[in-house]
Amino acid sequence: MAFEFPDLPYDYAALEPSIDARTMEIHYDRHHRTYFKNFTGAVDGTPHADKSLEDVMKSVDAGTSPAIRNNGGGYYNHILYWNSMCDGGSAPSADLSKAIDDAFGSMDKVKEELKAAGTGRFGSGFAWLIVQDGKLAVTSTPNQDNPLMSVADAQGTPILALDVWEHAYYLKYQNKRPDYIDAFFETVDWAKTSERFASA
Repeated sequence: MAFEFPDLPYDYAALEPSIDARTMEIHYDRHHRTYFKNFTGAVDGTPHADKSLEDVMKSVDAGTSPAIRNNGGGYYNHILYWNSMCDGGSAPSADLSKAIDDAFGSMDKVKEELKAAGTGRFGSGFAWLIVQDGKLAVTSTPNQDNPLMSVADAQGTPILALDVWEHAYYLKYQNKRPDYIDAFFETVDWAKTSERFASA
């Protein structure tokens, strides 16, 4: 399988004022692109080169090469992160709304749990909304790990990604990670998240 670097699904400035254009440009064109280049270099000539990106992530364990684990995670995680947001945000499907109510009690509660996971992640990492055994759950991972990997504390199918690395927010929010997370919620593409929920 040939891995490709995906287009950003909107302009750099599309998510302002929540996410500023300069941060988006640096984050996408430098950080994400570097993960992609380093990952494709690391898997070239290995059995991973013929797998899907998701299957590579599912095969990651404690013995996996750091170049594949870290750069593959950075490549995969950012694709989901970009596609977790849209200009102005969007509404969830009826099925996802019901699943959120069943698992958390309300949309406000799932946001509270995601915010707690994101602010509570020491150092760099991601907070996630995942499907685990047919139900929704919130978790977080360090660095560029994700819930597809066997090394994750909680495994499942990620349907929404919140990047809490400082490079995702520092130009605008400095050390105010909770403010960035509140702004992220203004951009969440719950419609696309609903599609991923239905597929999971």
